Amino acid sequence: MLKYTRQSDPEIYELLVEELHRQENNIEMIASESTAPLEVMELTGSVFTNKTLEGYPGKRFQAGSEIADKIEELGWQRAKELFGAEHVNLQAYSGSTANYSVFASILEPGDEILAMRLDQGGHLTHGSSANWVSKIYHHDFYGVNPETEQIDYDELEKKAKEVKPKLIIAGASAYPRLIDYERMSHIAEEVGAYFMVDMAHIAGLVAAKLIPSPIPWADFVTSSTTKTFCSARSGMVFCKEKYAKILDRGTFPGCLGSIHLQTMAAKIWSFKYAASPEFRAIMQRVLDNAQTLSAALIERGFRPVSGGTDNHLLLVDLRPKNITGKAFQNALDSIGITVNKNQIPFDPASPFVTSGVRIGLTSTAQRGFGKDEIIRIADIMSKVADAPEDAAVLAECKKEAQDIVSGFPLYPAGAFDD
Repeated sequence: MLKYTRQSDPEIYELLVEELHRQENNIEMIASESTAPLEVMELTGSVFTNKTLEGYPGKRFQAGSEIADKIEELGWQRAKELFGAEHVNLQAYSGSTANYSVFASILEPGDEILAMRLDQGGHLTHGSSANWVSKIYHHDFYGVNPETEQIDYDELEKKAKEVKPKLIIAGASAYPRLIDYERMSHIAEEVGAYFMVDMAHIAGLVAAKLIPSPIPWADFVTSSTTKTFCSARSGMVFCKEKYAKILDRGTFPGCLGSIHLQTMAAKIWSFKYAASPEFRAIMQRVLDNAQTLSAALIERGFRPVSGGTDNHLLLVDLRPKNITGKAFQNALDSIGITVNKNQIPFDPASPFVTSGVRIGLTSTAQRGFGKDEIIRIADIMSKVADAPEDAAVLAECKKEAQDIVSGFPLYPAGAFDD
C-alpha cells in the first residue's frame, strides 16, 4: 500500500495506516459517509491528475485534450442514461460547488431564494448566514410542521406566493422522509421560480430506482457523488435541455476553473457500477437496515423524528433517553461507532450541543450488515445512552461493537498489499 509514499514520507504514511485501521475497526454511521470502491481510489490517484483542462469537449483551452474529451463524453452518456436526464454537467468539484454553479447560471446578486431551514434539515449552502452565499442573495425559508415533523407544503406554498422567489430549493442534509417534488414543481411554476433539487444525500437511492427521482420535476438537480452514491469526492448537475447552455456557461467560466479529470474518471466508473444489480442490492439493504434500526430504537425508548424514515438516515430525538446529542456522539465514538450530533426540528438546545443525532446506514450496508447486526447495534446504542459515563458498560459495548465489525472486512484481504 502506497509503497513510494512509505519510502519518501513515513510520517504521512503512518497516518494513512492509522486512518485505515480506524475505518476497518469502526462502525461508520455518519449519514454523509460511505466507503469508496477500490476502483474509485485507483482512478482518483491515476495519471489523469496530471492533465490540466478548461472548457468542454471540442472547445478546450489546452492542447492534448483528445482523450479527456472521450472521458467526459462517456460520462455524459452514462450519467444521462442512469438518471434519465436530458443534460448533465460533470465538472463540479463537490455538492457545494454544484449548487454554486446553478446559482451562477440563473441568479443575480439580490435575487430571492426560498429553501429549507438549516435547523430543520436543510443544507449550509442553501442560505445559511454562516455561508458566503447569504451575502449575495436574499433568503427566505420553509420548514416542517411541528406535529408531523415533515415538510409543511401549505406553508411553503404560502411563503412562495408572498416572497415570489427567483429560485426554490428542495433537498436536505438531515431529513428522513421523501419529498413531494411534483407539488414543489407546481408551486415554483405558479410563482415563476426556477426549481432546484439538491439530491446529494439520496443520489444512490435514486440511481438504484428505489425512491422517486426529482429529475422529471426539477429544472436543475445537483448532487455530490459520495454519500449514498459511494464514489469520489466530487459533484454533478443535471438540468432540462433548455437550460443546458446557461448551466454549462455558469459552471465554466462562470463559477469554476479547471477540471479534476481524475475524479471525473472515478465518477464515470461509478455511473456504470450504480446501474449494476450489486449496487441496487446494497441500496436496498440501506433502506431495509434503516427501517430495522428505526423500529429497534423505538422499542428501546428512542424517538425517531417524524416517526421513522423513508431513506438512508434517521434523525433521532434523544430527550426521552435524557442525553444530549453531543454526549451521545462522544460516548459512541469512544466505543467505535460514529454518528453525528444534530439539531432536531424546533430544538431547544444549541447546534453545538443538540437534542438529537443523525444516523446513516450506507457504510454498514456496504460492509454487509443485515438485520441481526443492526439490532445488535440498537442494543449497544441503548446501553450507551443509559450509561454514557460508565466505564464498565462502555468497555462491554466496545467489545460487542468490535465483534460485530470483525466479521465484515472493509476491503478484501490483500487489497492494499504492494
